[in-house]
Amino acid sequence: MKNDIAITPELVAQHGLKPDEYQRILDLIGRTPTFTELGIFSAMWNEHCSYKSSRLHLKTLPTKAPWVIQGPGENAGVIDIGDGMACIFKMESHNHPSFIEPYQGATTGVGGILRDVFTMGARPIACLNALRFGDPSHPKVHHLVSGVVAGIGGYGNSFGVPTVGGQTGFHTRYDGNNLVNAMAVGIAKADEIFYAKATGVGNPIVYLGSKTGRDGIHGATMASAEFDDASEEKRPTVQVGDPFAEKLLLEACLELMRTGSVIAIQDMGAAGLTCSAVEMGAKGDLGIELDLEKVPCREEGMSAYEMMLSESQERMLMVLDPAREKEAEAIFRKWGLDFAVIGKTTDTLRFVVKHHGEVMADLPIKELGDEAPLYDRPWVETPRQQRIAAETITPPMNNADALKKLVATPDLCSKRWIWEQYDHLILGNTVAAPGGDAAIVRVEDGPKGLALTADVTPRYCEADPFEGGKQAVAEAWRNITAVGGQPLALTDNLNFGNPERPEIMGQFVGCIKGIGEAARALDFPIVSGNVSLYNETNGRGILPTPTIGGVGTVKDVEVHAVAAFRKDGDVILLIGDTQGWLGQSVWLRDICGREEGAPPPVDLAAERRNGDFVRGLIQAKRTASVHDCSDGGLGIALAEMAMASGKGATIETLPANMPAHAALFGEDQARYVVAVAASDANAILAEAKAAGVPALRLGLVGGTALTLPGEAPISVAELKTAHEGWLPTYMAAQAGN
Repeated sequence: MKNDIAITPELVAQHGLKPDEYQRILDLIGRTPTFTELGIFSAMWNEHCSYKSSRLHLKTLPTKAPWVIQGPGENAGVIDIGDGMACIFKMESHNHPSFIEPYQGATTGVGGILRDVFTMGARPIACLNALRFGDPSHPKVHHLVSGVVAGIGGYGNSFGVPTVGGQTGFHTRYDGNNLVNAMAVGIAKADEIFYAKATGVGNPIVYLGSKTGRDGIHGATMASAEFDDASEEKRPTVQVGDPFAEKLLLEACLELMRTGSVIAIQDMGAAGLTCSAVEMGAKGDLGIELDLEKVPCREEGMSAYEMMLSESQERMLMVLDPAREKEAEAIFRKWGLDFAVIGKTTDTLRFVVKHHGEVMADLPIKELGDEAPLYDRPWVETPRQQRIAAETITPPMNNADALKKLVATPDLCSKRWIWEQYDHLILGNTVAAPGGDAAIVRVEDGPKGLALTADVTPRYCEADPFEGGKQAVAEAWRNITAVGGQPLALTDNLNFGNPERPEIMGQFVGCIKGIGEAARALDFPIVSGNVSLYNETNGRGILPTPTIGGVGTVKDVEVHAVAAFRKDGDVILLIGDTQGWLGQSVWLRDICGREEGAPPPVDLAAERRNGDFVRGLIQAKRTASVHDCSDGGLGIALAEMAMASGKGATIETLPANMPAHAALFGEDQARYVVAVAASDANAILAEAKAAGVPALRLGLVGGTALTLPGEAPISVAELKTAHEGWLPTYMAAQAGN
């Protein structure tokens, strides 16, 4: 066995392996690993690939439902959406690379998640993203926002898939670790899904796509470590993307799949050739033998170690029917892509890597994945905060001024500057574009559509991980419901700090429990996802950010709700109970300067009851407009509906038994603002009462101002100017510095 580099404790540490983990390797293989084998173990046993700190808890999540075709464990999740069609979707993070090199980090994040979807036989039809940046005044934040947004747009626009929705937030806790969570959604025939499980002994293993280079080596290991002041030095571990090559790869793969020659196929993502080969073999209870001399390389003199750990983009690995090899090769040559038989499946259950006639690695393939360390890390529960009584807070300004200030804050301002850089109309199936509760994308020629969203409220998760986890799922469910969609399944992207700190692990455990409880209560199973840990710099972690991506179906895309007032004289109703919950609200934080208190509790039975009622109204065509209440509460929901259309409203009544600031800006859950025809309002109120759904008549749509009880009218045009102005002004001013 070839090993020309001494394996020292320092070298082991550089590979992210702790002494006890290295001892586990020695015990497993009975000898000192070669340098290439050390790299392979480093790739397979890091946090990013092995989920060694999280998979114990992930097993508790609900993943099954009658409509779930494939849950976690594959490249992406698959659900049945009826009429013989399936939706394939997943979300993944590219946080660390995007902090080091924002354009390429974001670009390759989009490219990677698209491959996860089309490697299963789906044609991607939409992308979403969830972005978190530090305090806008931080010297690096403008650079990160600019680069990440350009990277997402640059890849998605060039590849030809619409970016239709997402979320962007700012907080000082992300100063040293921005988050870039990318989600891709595709459709395929339900009986034509492709998996990564290799079958058959002696079948050729084929390398597809772009050539291998030295970019991205140790990318997965880097994504499993904290940052420090020297993190800029990790720039070479950031991959470089080529969306035009990926478009060719998509078309070639889908054409190849139609021939029936594909036995198994796997995206080369994190840890590149290593992870893809090991996973395909292990899933099929087969061995894998690779000959690296046959790997197409774009750089001379690459070592076995470099080839196995490269994370060069736009590459796939496939197990092929040997009788169809020539036909398959012709397809890839036609598309101008590399096609190389680089190995074969075996019955040895060994992962054997050869280079220049030398065996560089010979390892037990199942144990590379199955025997990865599994940690039940110590954790402590997050201390509960007390509810803040609204009566104890003296507002520093009147409610009209507070509303004008809130709509122009970094978190609540319009994100148009971001999403207008994305092509959200390409392919011609986008029915509801960014800016609403959920995007809607037509499935083929319709009338069916998909409702898509990505959401989380990190400040809730920090204050109470259990309630925060519940709320993230409920918010995604509510967003889909608010456009008339039936929520079906979710994907998650669990972003946390260092799991070796018990308080951080406690946040993770609490959020998982909350996510699981909400997913069960709402029949909203988790079918795919990603865990991103060690999001810390110099010991300072991010806010716990378990992003939830939701998918639902819309029966007829012509029958959906919009979050905009439409018709003068419509009656505005508030569906759901209001208690004036101000703890962890944006009003308390941005108006009063207090980031404290218990977040609003999530009553899942009320979520379901209220949501089902609202969805029924939408599907019966009885609503003119619908918007869920979330950040900023009722006041922000009303302002957003007014700004979306330019129509004002007169609010005559607010929820009773609380101060007006609590009624307007409390962030109680399970609530929707609904505008209905005046002739139907009383009937809807009666039906809500009969269904046990709280409902209150607030006022009427009309005019050009939003008038709140006891406040001077607020010009909708003035609100919109403030709302639309903050982000473009910030980006232009910072660019000029």
